[in-house]
Amino acid sequence: MDWLGLSGKSAIVTGGASGIGHAVASGLADVGVHVLVADMDEERGRQVVALLNSGLGGKHAFVRADVSDRASVEAMVEAARQPTGTLDILVNNAGINTPRLLVDPAGKEELDERIWDLVTAVNHKGLFLCAQAGARAMLANQNGGVIVNMASESGLEGSEGQSVYAATKAAAYSLTRSWAKELGRHGIRVVGVAPGILEVTGLRTEAYEAALAYTRGITVEQLREGYESQSIPLGRVGKLAEVADVIVYLASRRASYVHGTVINISGGKSRA
Repeated sequence: MDWLGLSGKSAIVTGGASGIGHAVASGLADVGVHVLVADMDEERGRQVVALLNSGLGGKHAFVRADVSDRASVEAMVEAARQPTGTLDILVNNAGINTPRLLVDPAGKEELDERIWDLVTAVNHKGLFLCAQAGARAMLANQNGGVIVNMASESGLEGSEGQSVYAATKAAAYSLTRSWAKELGRHGIRVVGVAPGILEVTGLRTEAYEAALAYTRGITVEQLREGYESQSIPLGRVGKLAEVADVIVYLASRRASYVHGTVINISGGKSRA
């Protein structure tokens, strides 16, 4: 029984070559969705698709896509429609983060226009371009669709050393709610997820950790201690698959009345 009602649907997962995106692509493929993995990392993206296609009924594909470029996004959406003629699910997962201080007296890690423009181009403009092109394709379906935006708990709480990233994730909350009000009448649901502290992903590189620790005036070792589960009521960090499971559910007919909201996936973690 296809309990979720997703078999045969078509989906795009941006940033699908690693981390949460890879987990989401795998989760959707497992329930019979035709998945287009979109990413700038062509080598890793093709490896992910090869793994997906090694399962039953593999009909998955990869496209190199720059979510900050309209032409690239439109080509991505057109490629996703090839297997079924429609686009049913868009997971706006692509994102980047470069830790910087607003003002750094030492002049080492200070936010500048280059970093601001880079992060907002992917996380903010990219969200807009993908949602717009995806929604147009879904309107052409005449049978609705689902857009899932990747937010973050930092979008509500702010984040020391990550102000521009947190600002783009705050935008994800507002855009999710606004687009839900606009697209609901067309049968297109818009939802979001906000993960908390997760197991290691490609985002957590040594360079990223060194920069973030510096902006917070602590060592990398102290930063890593902060990842530990004492701040999380469930007593552990989250798994990528746990985020993917929520997204798969939200994309399904079982979540048909979930709309215009962002689901927190943090094990109960908060600043309180």
